[in-house]
Amino acid sequence: MIHLTLPDGSVREVAAGTTAGDVARSIGPGLAKAALAARLDGEVVDLERPIERDSKLAIVTAKDEADALELVRHDFAHVLAEAVQGLFPGTQITFGPATDDGFYYDLAPPANRGPFTDEELPAIEAQMRRIIAADKPLVREVWSRDALIGKWAAEGESFKAEWAVELPEGEELSVYWSGKPGEAGAWMDMCRGPHLPSTGKLDPAAFKLTRVSGAYWRGDQKNPQLSRIYGTGWLTKKQLDAHLLMLEEAAKRDHRKLGAEMDLFHLQQEAHGSVFWHPKGYLIWRSLEAYMRRRLDAAGYVEVKTPQVMDARQWEQSGHWGKYRENMFVIPDEVPNTEDEGPIISDDAEWMALKPMNCPAHVLIFRQGIKSYRDLPMRMAEFGCCHRNEPHGALHGIMRVRQFTQDDAHIFVREDQLVAEVAAFIDLLHSVYHDLGFDSYAVKLALRPEKRFGSDEMWDTSEDELRRAVMASNLPADIKAGFEELEGEGAFYAPKLEFHLTDAIGRTWQVGTIQSDRVLPERLDASYVGEDGERHRPVMLHRAILGTFERFIGILIEHHAGRFPLWLAPVQVVVATIVSDADDYAVGLVEQLKAAGIRAEADLRNEKINYKVREHSLAKVPVMLVVGRREADEGTVAVRRLGEERQQVLPFADMLETLRGEALAPDLKRGN
Repeated sequence: MIHLTLPDGSVREVAAGTTAGDVARSIGPGLAKAALAARLDGEVVDLERPIERDSKLAIVTAKDEADALELVRHDFAHVLAEAVQGLFPGTQITFGPATDDGFYYDLAPPANRGPFTDEELPAIEAQMRRIIAADKPLVREVWSRDALIGKWAAEGESFKAEWAVELPEGEELSVYWSGKPGEAGAWMDMCRGPHLPSTGKLDPAAFKLTRVSGAYWRGDQKNPQLSRIYGTGWLTKKQLDAHLLMLEEAAKRDHRKLGAEMDLFHLQQEAHGSVFWHPKGYLIWRSLEAYMRRRLDAAGYVEVKTPQVMDARQWEQSGHWGKYRENMFVIPDEVPNTEDEGPIISDDAEWMALKPMNCPAHVLIFRQGIKSYRDLPMRMAEFGCCHRNEPHGALHGIMRVRQFTQDDAHIFVREDQLVAEVAAFIDLLHSVYHDLGFDSYAVKLALRPEKRFGSDEMWDTSEDELRRAVMASNLPADIKAGFEELEGEGAFYAPKLEFHLTDAIGRTWQVGTIQSDRVLPERLDASYVGEDGERHRPVMLHRAILGTFERFIGILIEHHAGRFPLWLAPVQVVVATIVSDADDYAVGLVEQLKAAGIRAEADLRNEKINYKVREHSLAKVPVMLVVGRREADEGTVAVRRLGEERQQVLPFADMLETLRGEALAPDLKRGN
């Protein structure tokens, strides 16, 4: 007999070999019907997996959404592969994992045809629904490695056979059957599991295949190319519909599309991974940078500027050369030149690197001169341009680039100052996010990774300090209540708090961070003189609020759907004429607007006013002032605000005063 402890604390004595499904059925038919899998001592397992020891047991149902979604997406992937092989005999299967919003499967099409196409997805979906409707049991078996290799080889599944050959000899491998093993129509795949009890547990209306793309076997371009079929999968049709609506809205808000329509920036191959900012886009940048600079000045930061290129030995000493070398742009310190052979780089060349981050350079500034305990905390900020050698395939518009500018800062503190300083940073971050239109975000603590610098005691201290700082901050109660910890996701040198924004359509973005680092000050010999006259190591807080200007502006574009608040809009007001007789009046209004600090333009073109309104609406201009003969005679303007049908006629002097206040950044409106 064994003992199973249930979530309510009750203990059931059952025979060894009892399954979680047996327990669910013994509790009641409702739970048995709702059961999808089980959590056994924290691990999700199949309902019918025999339990052989005393354990903690919980039945997983759709109410356990994270576990349930992982299960159904995994099963949708397997049903996809089964459907494709049923429709296209000769297709070879490889692997198909669950993803954050669905699943995919990599498949090798039959030799007599080309890659799968998007046009074939409806037929594959229909076949998947037939498999789901058949309510085929999903049955786990354990096979020997050699037997499985033999089966895959005999059936022409060369990719699966290759993978199995590389597994340790003598290892027993799990496979899953869709259908009863050995019966006609049963289908098998090699998989660790777990799975649902049967295909009928999937909602046939809760998935959709989205696209087909190319993928290389095992991610290597030297290997055969496969077809990767993507899908999105959910527990219910309602969830699927909400997700598809979000995707539709996201497509409308795509920063690359809006960036082109609004003439903000462009990207091209001649500077792969770097942004060409157009005048209007750079006005947004400048407004955001000026706002951040004012906030930092008010918070007691000093601003610095450090070199773009630094000697490789500095990066070796900091630890980045060993941990981050493949993501750095490296150049020789000197390139000799000869007339006959051109530039020559010798084997013993000295190496330099474009900085991928600012922290080592800030330590070097801190080390200039003797620092006293009275000088701390020292808050050192830099809008530093950095470069990281991201793979081409990982680049995405201005969200992920190779050249970027961080709103970076490093705070050097004494041990006794750390918690209060982190709490103050959190309060500043919260205020900035509120000003920028983000009131919903989550705070997460990324804990020590497996490979790291520093002792366990150091990590214990650093992690606890960050926990206490969150609770000591003035964050709203709901944000504190949602605080969570992420095992193994800290940097190699420090734990970190991460701040995940939620945008207008419910997507999350990890932007702000603060890291509590005791490693780099030690490696780069940073010190201060304490009250006792002895040298002490400061703790170095790496922190950012926006993350990078490029990515944050991309997030702002998508969050606001291009409709920036007035203070950030590149063109705040357009004065458009109805007739040419009002041209002089319009030009005079623009001059007054500019004199008041408002970014204004005149549209004097010989076009119909409806055409002008439509064009400036597409460009997301917040305010249009329309003028004709009457307005010129009376000193008025017809005001059209973006997104509003109603037009209001006001004296220009009154409108100017209104716009003067609205165009101020939030901190200037507050007077701080």
